[in-house]
Amino acid sequence: MPNDKDRSGPPRPMSSHADGVTGDLVKLMPRDLVFVMRFMGESQHRLQSHFQDFIRAELAAGGVTTETHPMIHLFIENHAILLRDFVFSGVSLTRQFRVDEIERLTGDTTSMIRVDIWDQLKSHIETAEKQFHSQAGTLPKLLSAFEKPQGFLGSEK
Repeated sequence: MPNDKDRSGPPRPMSSHADGVTGDLVKLMPRDLVFVMRFMGESQHRLQSHFQDFIRAELAAGGVTTETHPMIHLFIENHAILLRDFVFSGVSLTRQFRVDEIERLTGDTTSMIRVDIWDQLKSHIETAEKQFHSQAGTLPKLLSAFEKPQGFLGSEK
């Protein structure tokens, strides 16, 4: 665990490995990166509304209405969102495109998509590291939950 001397001074620089890991991820893109569809906007609202109507009708058929259960709209809305997300996730996962397919479809012969992704990956990695560093002062308290308990079998007292 770091001591007070470790925490003094200017903030540590970002990982010099950010470029390296970013480069590694870009090299793995042809195998590991997929583009998936995502339904947005009115499509999400339309499918959610469908499921709200469906759930409301199914519950009413079983005798559950807003008259018998005044707060049932919360149940209906939450479950409609779950069903909507299930449907859209399933569809998205069945239609994936690899980076070379996207480059071919968009006519990207200069690999600008890969360059843009490299820039975004590096930026987000650095942001994540900065965020971790900014919270370093709270780590001792958080890590104390993972310490060996006092009087643990086999430990010195």
